[in-house]
Amino acid sequence: MWASCNVKVCNCWASTSVTLRRCLKLGATMAKSKFEYVRNFEADDTCLAHCWVVVRLDGRNFHRFAEKHNFAKPNDSRALHLMTKCAQTVMKELEDIVIAYGQSDEYSFVFKRKSNWFKRRASKFMTHVASQFASSYVFYWRDYFEDQPLLYPPGFDGRVIVYPSNQTLKDYLSWRQADCHINNLYNTVFWALVQQSGLTPVQAQERLQGTLAADKNEILFSEFNINYNNEPLMYRKGTVLIWQKVGEVTTKEVKLPAEMEGKKMAVTRTRTKPVPLYCDIIGDAFWKEHPEILDEDS
Repeated sequence: MWASCNVKVCNCWASTSVTLRRCLKLGATMAKSKFEYVRNFEADDTCLAHCWVVVRLDGRNFHRFAEKHNFAKPNDSRALHLMTKCAQTVMKELEDIVIAYGQSDEYSFVFKRKSNWFKRRASKFMTHVASQFASSYVFYWRDYFEDQPLLYPPGFDGRVIVYPSNQTLKDYLSWRQADCHINNLYNTVFWALVQQSGLTPVQAQERLQGTLAADKNEILFSEFNINYNNEPLMYRKGTVLIWQKVGEVTTKEVKLPAEMEGKKMAVTRTRTKPVPLYCDIIGDAFWKEHPEILDEDS
């Protein structure tokens, strides 16, 4: 009797096993449907190995955006700090960013050479950075523009550039900082002529046409008593974000002896965070002070 029962059980398991194998086989067949060939149309956008990957974001039509939201001219510290807050959020949320540089309505993010993030697909780098940055801009807007409502969503376009060596990466960042200086010097003089001398924007533009940096500095000093070298470094140099250890003091309730139960104590913890610096990155001093940024194993 028991032998007959065991045979039935074995036959049942065997039947179940066959059915399960058929279902699994059918599922595998369904997963690889006849429509899957469309994946072959996806372009291979893998970034070259052992190279620095840079994602640069630019505000889309930000001249209009700045006017509609009453940005101060020539620089609005609220807008610049908001951009940096968004960049810090990107660095915290995404992996392998070793340094970022920002000025005006743009930010560049440098991913380490050995990064294999999302298999180094350029589209992944760009879309993740752009979406995280844009959503952060809207999310933190009220923290910096308390009295100015956000009238419409901002837009940012992005591009991915690959640099094969430390020197080309340094030259790229130097280019962006030189661009910051050129643009800010022009804007400082331009808006001084408009706001303090009463020129129209067209007249100010004509006044500055063909002038060199020395000419612009002379106009600022002789006509407006402005020494450009005394302008805030954030405006003249832009913002550099690097990882640094920072001590954070927090108050928390800790377990203590019975006679001190319920007491709160200040606790200091060291965290590594993206910290803003306003400094020169064109010369060698910055890179000698922070060699870990270009370290192959960083």
